[in-house]
Amino acid sequence: MPDNVLSSSTDAKTCLQRVNTLMASPAAKALLDPDSKKGSRRFKIMNVCGGHERSISMSGIRNALHPSIELIPGPGCPVCICPEEDIYQAIQLALNEDIILLAFGDMLRVPVNTSKKTIRTLQQAHAAGADIRAIASPLEARQIALQNPHRAVVFFVAGFETTTAPVAGLIAEFIPDNLSFLLAARLTWPAVAMLLESDIPGFDALIAPGHVATIMGGNEWQFAINQFQIPTAIAGFTPESLLTAFYSVLRQQLEQRLFLDNCYPQLVTQQGNISAQAQLKQTMNIVDANWRGIGIIPQSGFALKAAYDQHNARLLFDDYEQQARRHRGAMPAGCDCAKVVLGKLYPYECKLYGRTCKPDEPVGPCMVSDEGACRIWWVHGAPRNKTKA
Repeated sequence: MPDNVLSSSTDAKTCLQRVNTLMASPAAKALLDPDSKKGSRRFKIMNVCGGHERSISMSGIRNALHPSIELIPGPGCPVCICPEEDIYQAIQLALNEDIILLAFGDMLRVPVNTSKKTIRTLQQAHAAGADIRAIASPLEARQIALQNPHRAVVFFVAGFETTTAPVAGLIAEFIPDNLSFLLAARLTWPAVAMLLESDIPGFDALIAPGHVATIMGGNEWQFAINQFQIPTAIAGFTPESLLTAFYSVLRQQLEQRLFLDNCYPQLVTQQGNISAQAQLKQTMNIVDANWRGIGIIPQSGFALKAAYDQHNARLLFDDYEQQARRHRGAMPAGCDCAKVVLGKLYPYECKLYGRTCKPDEPVGPCMVSDEGACRIWWVHGAPRNKTKA
């Protein structure tokens, strides 16, 4: 382990003290240029994962940190970026085909861009009589298909690598003939690479998602160091792991000694889960993919290989997309979820936040999922300091 990181066994209080002491040091003050006419800027750390954002907000880390540190939620919410047209297709399949439609629970309440007088969510389609069932594991999809051999079962899959790997395992092992997949799965790192390639990335350091690295390997995030020279650490979901990662990237920046730091050694290795990666490679291709409100990100999506065409719901059923549908494929009108996902805005900066968009009646997907920054901030309270430096 490099000599400028905290031990993974250090308690949260000590980690917090070390981070705040570091930020009060002369070296940190010089880094943040306190003599600037615009005032002292902040050191901006993007935490990619929605699970990280939830842990940060639940534990109150953001408000406990030195005010010179700014934590920015990143694009790690699969529900938030799932293509709107895919959700629309799932709704229409459930309403118009004799199928059982399965989805992870947080997808059921995401609205599509249609009139409020029409069915706009999978939850509403279920209320209208469609056979839609929320599941928590891909194994449930197989079980339901086996229990209903005379009905078509469609599994609407939205998620990142951590969710997609078990789906790949299910496909590689055994798929009932009546089970097909409407795949809307994405890779995490290409969205971060897109931000880093932009003129203004908007952050100084990166906290990579521990659960994705558990599957894909820590080495997948080495590009942030090699290509973009940005301090990077992989974190787990405890306050200790997150604070250790914050300490690491701050030290990396101050010492100008960059390395990919694994602050989640309990589960993350350099190579990751080789078996899971092999199953992903066996069953899926990597393709250019659309992210809701953001657009096409090259090589950022999973698609079933041709060998599994008989289980590809996109090929088995009619395409119900309506090209003339207003705001087709976009975020809802007035919704800034895309900017929140990309770390360009904080949730409260969206004009709909807390007004017309709340968890009990969400307008945008960031208010639906418990990995969405808007819902997390609403449930756990926005930070005290709302002013960006």
